[in-house]
Amino acid sequence: MKILITAFEPFGGEKVNPALEAMKLLPDKIGEAQILKLELPTVFKKSIEKVWQHIDEYEPDIVISLGQAGGRACISIERVAINIDDTTMADNEGNMPVDQPIFKDGENAYFSNLPIKNMVEDIKKAGIPANISNTAGTYVCNHVMYGVLYKIHKEKLDIKAGFIHVPFIPEQVVNKPERASMSLENIVKAVEIACRVLVPK
Repeated sequence: MKILITAFEPFGGEKVNPALEAMKLLPDKIGEAQILKLELPTVFKKSIEKVWQHIDEYEPDIVISLGQAGGRACISIERVAINIDDTTMADNEGNMPVDQPIFKDGENAYFSNLPIKNMVEDIKKAGIPANISNTAGTYVCNHVMYGVLYKIHKEKLDIKAGFIHVPFIPEQVVNKPERASMSLENIVKAVEIACRVLVPK
């Protein structure tokens, strides 16, 4: 079994992206699953192109994309991606799409086909706050989640896929103490637990 984990480079003026740092710290094997790691540009279109290339090349069984959701206090397992790019914050190449469909021939939305409730429950059992989120936003995170599920749907691929948003890490909120954060150690542990739910016992 192969699990492809993706995470974005830092964006929005941040020096680090906790999702990327967590991905780097994941083991190369979880149970019987090989963990493949891919850093994505925080750029509309280019991010989807890069993850599609890796899906074609490595043929993973599962794709889990990770992203930063500054302000959220817990691990958020996303339920759905919607067919819209709409942002007031430029991506890392200055693109600022407004009310643009991601793919004109795509469905209005695609749902994650991961066992999201089981993932949340197992993360919470480990003492880490987690929930199901019903919005992945309309920035590059939603863009990639939608792009992966679109490819699976259009090409009828036997791949499970979804998205996990993680909070800021403490160093990002030193001067923003009112913003929630979570230790990198707990973020890594949560992502590893989520992967273990998907690996046959």
